[in-house]
Amino acid sequence: MSIIKNIKISLANRALKQELKSDGHVRLPNQFSFEKVKTVGIIFDATNTEDYEIVKRYVVYLREHLKKVKVMGFFSTKEIPALTYSKLEYDFFTTKELNWMGTPNSVIIRNFINEEYDLLIDLNIHDHFPLKYIAALSKAKFKVGKFNENDIEIHDMMIDSDGTKTVKYFLRQIDTYITMLNKKDVQS
Repeated sequence: MSIIKNIKISLANRALKQELKSDGHVRLPNQFSFEKVKTVGIIFDATNTEDYEIVKRYVVYLREHLKKVKVMGFFSTKEIPALTYSKLEYDFFTTKELNWMGTPNSVIIRNFINEEYDLLIDLNIHDHFPLKYIAALSKAKFKVGKFNENDIEIHDMMIDSDGTKTVKYFLRQIDTYITMLNKKDVQS
């Protein structure tokens, strides 16, 4: 990574921490039950076609469980590829919609952040700052994401991806842990 890019990322992370403090974003312990979840937000890097297809299948799975799903995909390019189809529950953004620090700034992103999803699934396995920004400021009631020591204040549940950098593996881990939480909730 270049020195300039490192400086931008450092400044963006510092600005994000300040914004979280100033808005009073304090994550309180939150009981979670997948059965009670009605709305799900998903954020992910849509640049990889295989990851995009996996997320589409996961959205179908969630809808089969009667969940209302909204997806925000990030393309690390200047244009959204032509093969990407737009549906009501999918929105996408590119590097064009980022300011000089890499912070996303568009109406669709602001709307996604302000929606109070019951569950936010953060599939930002490649640590893209724009996706981290969305997860951090999201008004979701319960947030699940990849384990990162620096992002403890962002998520309610963090999952160690064991160095495996695939969306498919990470979604399996999320399902496993959500199932474990539900079993614990049922036994209580």
